[in-house]
Amino acid sequence: MLKIGVLGAGHLGKIHLQVLAASSVYSLIGFYDPNPEVQTELFKTHGYKAFESPEKLIAVCDVIDIVTPTLFHFDMAMLALNAKKHVFIEKPIATSDKEAEAIVTLANKNGVIGMVGHVERFNPAFKAVSASITEPKFIETHRLAEFNPRGTDVSVVLDLMIHDIDIILSVVKSPIKNIKASGVAVISETPDISNARIEFENGCVANLTASRISLKKMRKSRFFQKNAYISVDFLDKKVEVVKIKNAPKESDDFSLLFSNAEGKRKQIYFENPKIIKRNAIQDELEHFAKAIKMKKKPNISLKNGAKALEIAHKIISCIG
Repeated sequence: MLKIGVLGAGHLGKIHLQVLAASSVYSLIGFYDPNPEVQTELFKTHGYKAFESPEKLIAVCDVIDIVTPTLFHFDMAMLALNAKKHVFIEKPIATSDKEAEAIVTLANKNGVIGMVGHVERFNPAFKAVSASITEPKFIETHRLAEFNPRGTDVSVVLDLMIHDIDIILSVVKSPIKNIKASGVAVISETPDISNARIEFENGCVANLTASRISLKKMRKSRFFQKNAYISVDFLDKKVEVVKIKNAPKESDDFSLLFSNAEGKRKQIYFENPKIIKRNAIQDELEHFAKAIKMKKKPNISLKNGAKALEIAHKIISCIG
């Protein structure tokens, strides 16, 4: 089993600790958090061992799981990478493109494997249809959340929209041609609501909306491609897949048929992909363990995380 330690025991860090404590592929060594009250609480409640410094925890682990506030991702990653430990870093990978580049470079230099926690790639709904999203030409995403002071240390683009940026980059295999964006800081000092339009060289257009001041929660993406419409509800873990094919010569009374403007007969049919209910955080961490053992690049490499951050910063710069 891989010996793993967690840096940061806030809201998400506690979830990681719980998942790792029950894992069959990791051995949870302990955690570090600068808050002594958190250290005492987690030891009394769950028996997790608290370390007095990141360095001491890093020294006795094979893998370091970085779930600190984004501001500390770079420093913690560099400590772990300099010690030649594998690193899992929650999204976003760092606060700047320069920091992200340095993390990627050091990981490559020291021959260790890294992964960024863009957990929506492991959402059961997205996993059920990702193979069907082949050449999307228009993508629309909405990621809306009620206001929560946690996470407002960064723009809504880095807090929420970056999830959808990563998803889009994973399905659109084309360089970006142009980016336009707008946003407003309503409550925070950084934008709380933002819209971005990303145009790709292959003609695909993605329209992204993210808000952390909504009255309701929503995490939906819609993908439109030749002869198909695919909708993913990341929140409720549901999908809709509608496809169109040439109408058969013979059809029954229940077939949905129509003729297009060119007079060609088409048939609409629905697919119901099987959604396997899984813990996405558990899946991503186990995927990382498998990548380490097989010495292979994980699905969301440090380079992938750096690219998502780069696009997020380009969107932020458009907002001004």
